[in-house]
Amino acid sequence: MTWHAHVTVATIVEQEGRFLFVEELKGGRLVLNQPAGHLEPRESLQQAAIRETLEETACDVELTGVTGIYLYTAPSNGVTYQRICFVAKLLEHHAERALDSDISGIRWLTYDELLAERGRLRSELVLHCLDDYLAGARFPLSLIHDPI
Repeated sequence: MTWHAHVTVATIVEQEGRFLFVEELKGGRLVLNQPAGHLEPRESLQQAAIRETLEETACDVELTGVTGIYLYTAPSNGVTYQRICFVAKLLEHHAERALDSDISGIRWLTYDELLAERGRLRSELVLHCLDDYLAGARFPLSLIHDPI
């Protein structure tokens, strides 16, 4: 069996003290996550973050930085994920746009509101990324190099 990490991106979007989250169906229950998803072939990490945010939230965003790069092995299935978490500012919300089929909706939550729903987080990475963001972790986008 060949082992490989799954490369994923996530985006933290803050507006007026609230953070953009998606409610998605995973394992038969609704969980909360940052807009996030897998890198696709021939796509840069930045392109993936912008695309996933648009597909899952109907929001156009501009990436402004990187919060961190995380390695996580899911206890539920043993799969290892490498998550690159970006920071972005909201440009426009397209309310008429359909969301990905596994997304039931978007939520704007304060940090305390998210903590109150901690049992619904898709993984511990959701809170870890947000805690790093709130602690001021910001790296320039130049940290990430596009494919050659």
